[in-house]
Amino acid sequence: MFSPQDTANILVEALPYIQEFFGKTIVIKYGGNAMISDELKSKVITDITLMRYVGIHPVIVHGGGPDITNFLKKIGKTSEFVSGLRVTDKETMAIAEMVLIGKVNSEIVNRLSQSGNHAIGLSGKDGNLIRAKKKLAEVHRDGQVEYVDIGYVGEVESITASVLSDILGEGYIPVVAPVGVGEGGESYNINADYVAAKVAGALQAEKLLLLTDVEGIYENYTDKSSFISSLTGKEARRYIDEGIISGGMIPKVESCLCALAEGTKKACIIDGRLSHSLLLELFTAQGIGTEIVR
Repeated sequence: MFSPQDTANILVEALPYIQEFFGKTIVIKYGGNAMISDELKSKVITDITLMRYVGIHPVIVHGGGPDITNFLKKIGKTSEFVSGLRVTDKETMAIAEMVLIGKVNSEIVNRLSQSGNHAIGLSGKDGNLIRAKKKLAEVHRDGQVEYVDIGYVGEVESITASVLSDILGEGYIPVVAPVGVGEGGESYNINADYVAAKVAGALQAEKLLLLTDVEGIYENYTDKSSFISSLTGKEARRYIDEGIISGGMIPKVESCLCALAEGTKKACIIDGRLSHSLLLELFTAQGIGTEIVR
C-alpha cells in the first residue's frame, strides 16, 4: 500500500506530463492482449478515463481480428490469409462489419460510458470518415512480386478529420472501427494500425500509441539488454532495411512512420499486456515501449 506521501509524490512526478499533454489529441490503437483479458480491458478504460479528466483528448481506433476469426469458426467458415491479410469475400466482410461495429465497438463505448465518459462509436462509413480503396496482397515467388486480389480488404485513401474534430469539440471520445467505405459505397476491412496512423496524421495528434503484445523494439530480440527506447524515423527505416526490425513489427513501425510523415509529433509502440500501460507511457519520466520521433 502507498502512503499518502507516496501518492503525493507520484502526482507531483506526473504533473509536468499532465501539463505537456493538456488540451492535446492522443490517438490510441487498442488491440492485442489488452482486448482479450477482462482485467486489462478495465485498466485500459481506466487509463483513458483519467486521460480525459486531466484535459487530454483521446481518440480510440480498435482492431478485432480474433473476434472475427472466432465468429467465422462458429459458422463453419475457415479463415484464409495471404501475406498476413485475411481473404475477405462478401460474406466475410458482412461478418467483419457485424463483429467490429456491433460487438467490439459497442463494448468499448459501453465500458467508457460506464466509467463516466461520453463516447461515440463510429465506423469509416459514418460521415465518410474513412474513404478506402481495394488493397492487393503482395506475394513474393521466385524473386518476383505478384499482386493478388483478396476481396474486400482496403487501404485508407483519406480521413475526414472534421468528423472527429467535431466529436472531440463536444467533449466526446470517438471510438473508431477500422471499416472504410469505397467509391461505390462498398465496405472494406482495413488494418487497424494503419487506420490509427492515418487518423493521427489527419488530426495532427501529439502522439500515436500502438498497444501491442511485445515490449517494443530490440536490436537483437534474444538479448533483452538491446532494447531500443527511442529512435528517429530515419533510424527506424534503416533498421527495417537491415532486417533488425522484421516480421510482424514491420507494419507497426511503418504505421508509426506514416503518422509522423503526416504530422503526428511522436509515435510509440507499447506493451498492452502491462497494467496501466498508457499511464506508464504518458505520465512517468522513463515511459515504456519504443518511441519513434520525426
